[in-house]
Amino acid sequence: MRPQEILSKRIEDLCNERGMSYYALSYKSAVPITTLLHIVDGSTKNPGIFTICKICSGFDITVQQFFESEDFIGIENEAE
Repeated sequence: MRPQEILSKRIEDLCNERGMSYYALSYKSAVPITTLLHIVDGSTKNPGIFTICKICSGFDITVQQFFESEDFIGIENEAE
């Protein structure tokens, strides 16, 4: 899986776990809904770290917690 797909899946999974819609995440994170949807659908290939930080804030997690999923760890191991 490509990094963008993993990022999208992680956002989707966290929304599902929390029973949160993309609109609610957009509101809580102050990331415009169009930006968030473009990240999720893969239109945005390389979202900025500031945007990722805001999304994490919307989930009330740290950036470290966001990237501690098995899928991201797999990417790290592939790069070695």
